[in-house]
Amino acid sequence: MGSMPPERLQKLMAAAGLCSRRQAEALLREGLVEVNGAVAQLGDRADPERDRITVRGEPLADRPEPLLLLLNKPAGVLCSCHDPEGRPTVLDLLPTELRDGCGLHPVGRLDAESRGALLLSNQGDLTLRLTHPRYGHRKTYRVWVQGRPDAPTLRRWSAGVPLDGQASQPVGLHVLRCTPQTTELELRMGEGRNRQIRRTAALLGHPVRDLQRRSIGPLQLGDLPEGRWRRLDRQEWAALTAPP
Repeated sequence: MGSMPPERLQKLMAAAGLCSRRQAEALLREGLVEVNGAVAQLGDRADPERDRITVRGEPLADRPEPLLLLLNKPAGVLCSCHDPEGRPTVLDLLPTELRDGCGLHPVGRLDAESRGALLLSNQGDLTLRLTHPRYGHRKTYRVWVQGRPDAPTLRRWSAGVPLDGQASQPVGLHVLRCTPQTTELELRMGEGRNRQIRRTAALLGHPVRDLQRRSIGPLQLGDLPEGRWRRLDRQEWAALTAPP
């Protein structure tokens, strides 16, 4: 069999699940990537079957089987691959064979205290694509807030509350249920700035008591139990990565 045509190093690094292409470019600029013992430059190409590629002195792993998982993240679990303080992370919820050597990492973020739908992937290119605003995956949240927001407050929230001096996109908002102490809302959003829902709710005087992400684009959490995960099938994968 003939070898593969040489490919750009950042593409090979992303395909190996090591990182995104953007992160790979940063590693190349820092001189941390070598091909056959020589420091590689940004734009260099290599054939992974014939060339020895190392990153920070470690051989580039064989290209892993492409994986895309849906996880129902519990509250109190961090959206990261490791935590210096030893707190539980989303990878701790996976079996050993998926934790080690597969390169899985969270796609996007969900606050530690929030719960619900989270994607995990080992494809750097896919991660970049799924988190890019151009793809505009709208996400649905079930949010329980303190008190009972009145109609003018709900209109302000729907219109998009500016944060840090920057405008926010409009929000699809529906009141699902009210009790004397809390109100249950459904939010449908096309952006996900850092702690956006919690910060908006606090600014409006109705702090979040609980927050669950129910869907990511066409992908529904459904009846997947909290703390459990499943692999996405090809049809679901195609629906998520279809051009906008």
